[in-house]
Amino acid sequence: MQNALANFPDHTATQERCAVVRLALTDFRCYAQLRLEADARPAVLTGANGAGKTNLLEAISFLAPGRGLRRARLQDVTRSDAAENTVRGALRWAVASTLETAGGEIEIGTGFEATGDGGDDGGRRVVRMNGANVRSQSALGEVLAAVWLVPDMDRLFMDSAGGRRRFLDRLVAAFDPSHTTRLNDYEQAMRERTRLLRDDRAGLRSADTGWISALEQRMAESGIALAAARRSFVQRLGAACELAVGPFPAAGISLAGDAESWLDVGAALEAEDRFRAALATSRAADREAGRALTGPHRSDIDVVHLAKNRPAAVCSTGEQKALLISIVLAHARLVSLDRGAAPLLLMDEIVAHLDAERRAALFDEICAIGAQAWMTGTDRALFEEFGDRAQYFRVDNANVYTV
Repeated sequence: MQNALANFPDHTATQERCAVVRLALTDFRCYAQLRLEADARPAVLTGANGAGKTNLLEAISFLAPGRGLRRARLQDVTRSDAAENTVRGALRWAVASTLETAGGEIEIGTGFEATGDGGDDGGRRVVRMNGANVRSQSALGEVLAAVWLVPDMDRLFMDSAGGRRRFLDRLVAAFDPSHTTRLNDYEQAMRERTRLLRDDRAGLRSADTGWISALEQRMAESGIALAAARRSFVQRLGAACELAVGPFPAAGISLAGDAESWLDVGAALEAEDRFRAALATSRAADREAGRALTGPHRSDIDVVHLAKNRPAAVCSTGEQKALLISIVLAHARLVSLDRGAAPLLLMDEIVAHLDAERRAALFDEICAIGAQAWMTGTDRALFEEFGDRAQYFRVDNANVYTV
């Protein structure tokens, strides 16, 4: 373990920041129009429940690839009054921002364009950088890393493996932007294979058999690459997680899954062969189940409270939240080392159940990493330990005021 940590930075060293310094919203959730000026310090948003604090965090989360921190359908993000007037080709909601980076300011804009094509979202997401359209959301990951913690994640270690995989993939993507492409490629091939199997329950046609074999080859290649990226990242994250911060517990983290076990005992090409063979063998079972029964889409992460040698799932609620924060802080340090700038941290109601010691430790670590954290809460007094190291905003009925 000493070698794994040899190049890990002193977490008290100041890192470069990637910070949102201007934010503009149009017809986004409860906001008809919003213009917000900020600096690179952590930002504290306080106000009553329902005032619009989480909506602001969600808007910032759309500056990164993906569906945002609520995983909402794009059309559902549009402000309700505006949604009634949606027409084909109209940009219904929009988020525009100026990012301050070590290389200078970067303008990012994204939004939902209605197309009326009958798709799941009724439109598509558009992305612009420095005034020019970009073809893929993955370009966002090259300039911005973002990770979030929301109250629904407090049960992450007790709920479904799917939630933990999404959490892990968000961490990996913030560390390695190309991970989003790997994940999308794998899931697209898997969905198409499932559709072909489902459409031919009576028996595979010869034309479909060849296409299914081609899809299984794509799944094997992209799936093993996906598993290898997760595996490599978790090894590095595990080393970082053992550097516990103050009262936050050290966490042990490991991957569990068929694809990962194949990589443990052989080369990537051998793992691809095993995965491709497993897919071919399980076609009938997968057709009946309506999904692929093996692959990295079924992998999981195991987290252990190291000091107590106890699985996270059986720890107390407070211990689980502390472990989750410990992992996110370790990840932020790791991203800061690898990318030269700390990620954006979006933390909704993060201090609600933390005692004074853990609140102070969290604020100290955020500042030491150099991260711009956007944090929400109902009580300004719970953030007093930040002092003038943070900037403060009051959110009231979809209006934001500097305080």
